[in-house]
Amino acid sequence: MSVLSAVPFLKPVHLRSPRGSPGGQRRHTLPASEFRCLSPEDAVSVFEIEREAFISVSGDCPLHLDEIRHFLNLCPELSLGWFEEGRLVAFIIGSLWDQERLSQAALTLHRPQGSAVHIHVLAVHRGCRQQGKGSILMWRYLQYLRGLPSARRALLMCQGFLVPFYQKCGFRALGPCAVAVGDMAFVEMEHAVRGHAFMRRNSGC
Repeated sequence: MSVLSAVPFLKPVHLRSPRGSPGGQRRHTLPASEFRCLSPEDAVSVFEIEREAFISVSGDCPLHLDEIRHFLNLCPELSLGWFEEGRLVAFIIGSLWDQERLSQAALTLHRPQGSAVHIHVLAVHRGCRQQGKGSILMWRYLQYLRGLPSARRALLMCQGFLVPFYQKCGFRALGPCAVAVGDMAFVEMEHAVRGHAFMRRNSGC
């Protein structure tokens, strides 16, 4: 299984220790932001964030709880969670796909021989939005995919109003997606994933 670094965004700070304590100063480290692959044990936290993020907008979730568990059992290495002080604040869930474009089957299947990573969902906790976390997490995820030998490109489908966000993340629009959910239409987008290994200093998954 590939591994992912857990590089903290928060730098350690040094606070004065109580008077009379040995050494004069004691090092304190703020809880780090951690990026790691998700596990089935994270499924409920994932679903709670996803449900709040999507129900109010579209009335449904890209993945239901059983589907989240399904993918986190089959391909946890294609997920990425952002944890702050041990609490999940944002996540991405993906699976492998083996065709040029997405189809209805891509919503529920993981094709281990595929070379395209289908990004099912990216969601940020409501208390952490408007902070750039979505774009930071996507950047980290795409860097991580570069270390996976099977990944050649990333695919996703989104509603039209989200196209500019994903374009800023480096995706290009391929046109209307063949997948429909109810009366919602989607744009399919693609990002090339380079084959060279991404250097990681620490293990995280």
